[in-house]
Amino acid sequence: MRTILLLGPDLNAVSGISTHLNQLLGSEVARRFRALHFQVGSEGRTESRAAKLWRALVSPLQLLWLLLRHRPEIVHINTAMEPKAFWRDLVYLLIARACGRRIVYQVHGGMLPEEFARGSALRARFLRWVLGMPDLVVLLAQVELRAYRAFMPGLPAVVIANAIDTGWAGVRADAGDDDGAGTRADAGAHGAVTGAGRARDVLRLVYLGRLVAVKGLFESIEAVALLRDAGIPVRLEIAGNGPDEADLRARAAALGLHDEVVFRGAVFGADKERLWLQADVLVFPTYHREGLPYALLEAMAAGVVPVTCPVGAIPDVIEDRRDGLLVPPRDPAAVAAAIRWLADHRQAAGAIARAARQRVGRDYCVERLAADFCGVYSRL
Repeated sequence: MRTILLLGPDLNAVSGISTHLNQLLGSEVARRFRALHFQVGSEGRTESRAAKLWRALVSPLQLLWLLLRHRPEIVHINTAMEPKAFWRDLVYLLIARACGRRIVYQVHGGMLPEEFARGSALRARFLRWVLGMPDLVVLLAQVELRAYRAFMPGLPAVVIANAIDTGWAGVRADAGDDDGAGTRADAGAHGAVTGAGRARDVLRLVYLGRLVAVKGLFESIEAVALLRDAGIPVRLEIAGNGPDEADLRARAAALGLHDEVVFRGAVFGADKERLWLQADVLVFPTYHREGLPYALLEAMAAGVVPVTCPVGAIPDVIEDRRDGLLVPPRDPAAVAAAIRWLADHRQAAGAIARAARQRVGRDYCVERLAADFCGVYSRL
């Protein structure tokens, strides 16, 4: 049995890469291969400055010892094209290459290569040298693959999109498939967008993730104000925490959205599943260069219609008016118009919800992810 060493954050950290690692370790990958985990970075740790310095010095030696002790055939480095992650993980890449291991270098979003090089020929040459060390570069989106291949023709690279466990979303989704009104026929459904409720039932909007401006949260709050002023009853539940929470709360208060915008804090497990199952619309007008957000896939799996922007890997998943609604970035009026369209076109919204759920269940399930990586590991 071949041994795979997976590098990434603590498995209990709140992180997209941690989610990815746990999916691989709990899948067919762990049955077909001997899969080990090596923690990099500070996620999941409480450290002083001295402890961080000590970890930075000792961690490469620990990796070297692990490589010599367990002799994994493949080292799978999970990184991001951001300065902190890139320079930290470069050390691990060099050690793995010096030990003669086969290397999978998976980039979980961040800057595209030309942007990372910042117009410097020397920096671009160095980045090409780094990208030439792995046996395979794994990316999350087709737009990334095109950018990497334009930057470095002939780069051995593939797209393997993120995935989610869709089993928890089955109760509501299955219950609605046979009733022509949508996916809200089950007990507890409130019928706002995809059910057969009254024309002016309150639309339950939701955002789940880190509270940062680049996720379009200020635009979402402005859109709620526009909808309220137009007489469209909506309620936006914002779940998560982050550095912009205080400013977001202040903006909602300044607009008088005391009843229309609710901050839930971070939610996990059953509380998160319940949030998805009670929601109508995911409001996610992000203008950040997303990899492939787990929140987007989870919402779609639950039959929640996404209103989002065509950035990063999102256009790989969503065709406008088929699997969700796409709006321009930084445009609260466009967000409000998309939500109002859903309010006025309930049957069409139900069809979009079903298409979104089917798309994720078919192409973004953990079984597909595991099969893709089993194929990669077997070929190396």
